[in-house]
Amino acid sequence: MKYRQGQVGRVFVARMAHGDDLLGELKQLAENEKVEAGVFYVIGALRDASLVTGPEKCELPPVPMFRNFTDCREIIGIGTLFRDDGEPVFHLHGALGRGDTALMGCIRGKSRVYLVAEVILLEMQDTGAVKELDPDTGLKMLNF
Repeated sequence: MKYRQGQVGRVFVARMAHGDDLLGELKQLAENEKVEAGVFYVIGALRDASLVTGPEKCELPPVPMFRNFTDCREIIGIGTLFRDDGEPVFHLHGALGRGDTALMGCIRGKSRVYLVAEVILLEMQDTGAVKELDPDTGLKMLNF
């Protein structure tokens, strides 16, 4: 295990509107406010999104299983933000449901808001945490 101590910095409260790209808007917020690292919470609904629901097999490097939906689902999620070569990299896991159907996974690519998504972003300072490409997994992993 690797870890570092830091502090909580600024706190941002944001409302994403109907039709907004959730991850795109989060990136814009991080860029506008120069947030280097943070943790965020999401509650609301997504019209459509793409997410990884696990690996096809438990082996390295993983081959992701993608699932897409376009039927408007409620979301509750938690994610992290760290930089890789100056670019914000998000890792957002969410539980998404509609009726008796639920998906849970890592939201990637498109993520269009339905009605509203509320986000609370807590900035983390002085951790030295970044995302770097891990050659064994082929994923951008947390490092210091």
